[in-house]
Amino acid sequence: MTLPTPETHPDEPRAVPVPAASADADTQARKAEERGEREELLRAELEPLGEDERPPALRVAIAVCALLALAVILGATTIHNLNQHGGSLPGGVFLAVVLLLLALGMYRRRYWAVLGFEALLAFQIIVTSLALIVASTILAAVICVVSIGLGGWLFWKLVRVMSRIQAGEQGPAETLR
Repeated sequence: MTLPTPETHPDEPRAVPVPAASADADTQARKAEERGEREELLRAELEPLGEDERPPALRVAIAVCALLALAVILGATTIHNLNQHGGSLPGGVFLAVVLLLLALGMYRRRYWAVLGFEALLAFQIIVTSLALIVASTILAAVICVVSIGLGGWLFWKLVRVMSRIQAGEQGPAETLR
């Protein structure tokens, strides 16, 4: 005697197989919904910057930007035959002015300034990573690794600062959407 199986038993409803693509789409939709809820909770918990608050990462970024501007001006004005080294005085002045404007904008806690500085940091990390590939001494490799590490750390810390600046610009109504 054989036992009835779902395929052969007349009283049992047949199980309709769920296509893998459909199950996968449901899983992705559920994950996206959970992610959206989690992001909304994180945004709601995000505290905008205070009136005169400048987090440590922002102060470090301001100092780095101002010191780089000073170094560029000093380098451009003190190197003889700058054009033989691949530079020019107007180019150095332009770069220093851009760095000073970024420092001033970050001091005033402007989103665009932090975003611009982060773009420069990302460029520095990429170029230093490429320099690490061709480093010919241990000292050069160590300097590249330290530069990549510090630039990456500052980049990561400024992401939170940017979100707090943006939360203050949007106001509480849009933050809690």
